[in-house]
Amino acid sequence: MKIDAVAFHDLTRSVIAVPPLAQTPALTLAKAANATLINYLEQGGVSTLMYGGNANFYNLPVSAYAETLTFLAEAVAPDTWIIPAVGPDFGRMMDQAPVVRDLKFPTAMALPAYAGSYTSAGLARSLRYLSDKIGAPVLMYAKHDRCIAPADLRRLVDDGVVGWVKYAVVRQDPAEDDFLRALIDVVDPRRIISGIGERPVITHFETFGLSSFTSGSVAVAPRLSSALLRALQAGDRAAAHAIRDLFMPLEDCRDAFGPARTLHDAVTLADVADMGPIAPLQSNLNETERAQVAAAARDLANNDVAALAA
Repeated sequence: MKIDAVAFHDLTRSVIAVPPLAQTPALTLAKAANATLINYLEQGGVSTLMYGGNANFYNLPVSAYAETLTFLAEAVAPDTWIIPAVGPDFGRMMDQAPVVRDLKFPTAMALPAYAGSYTSAGLARSLRYLSDKIGAPVLMYAKHDRCIAPADLRRLVDDGVVGWVKYAVVRQDPAEDDFLRALIDVVDPRRIISGIGERPVITHFETFGLSSFTSGSVAVAPRLSSALLRALQAGDRAAAHAIRDLFMPLEDCRDAFGPARTLHDAVTLADVADMGPIAPLQSNLNETERAQVAAAARDLANNDVAALAA
């Protein structure tokens, strides 16, 4: 596992994969299946893995946190960078932070608390505690509109508390986003990661100058997602749109049925790795949902194989 301090090039060298976490029927860590998925991602050109919402870290017992992070650190290649999530509540952050620090992860992502349960000043204060606990800048997850005042974020960045922001506020038109524009007015846009997968990423790059993005569907099609990043970096708009269109059927399923549970089962249905049951409070797809997701996931995986052949 890469343990060097995070730099800008770490965010742009790879799509930031946000994979699911495989579990056994007893809801324990399924190490073999997770190792299979990690290897699949690495072989597809992915060298950054973020374990957060898609991995259902919201519902990961604190008692299983150290075992899970230890396994992940040992399962990846030496140059693969892992970003583990902590939180979302302050108590969990404080309990999990020493594990992140002791295992030498270079940063951690603070999961977003539930809307209405925090203030900008309170969020800023919690991130200061977290950064101090792990001894490194942290990654803030901006999930809700106006979740932090731009001036508060600027101070956190200037003080070395926040290194990066995963921006995941969903807009009907991603080009119309006053909050994102306000954030890039006060911090370097290279610090802000497009955090909603393939759907808005072209706009985020072209309109707002972002240079990195997260993806869940990369767990089904790592070569295609990596090719999309390269097309965006090269300014090849036609290629970027053509590749992005291949992801939309599965992304539509994720919007319809829930991002984490859809991706969890999609990886299984695409024959990448058996993710097993998803932990409560989530639930696996029902029969009707599975049929639609299976078709989308298999088509995307087949396109990924075709990309390898090309």
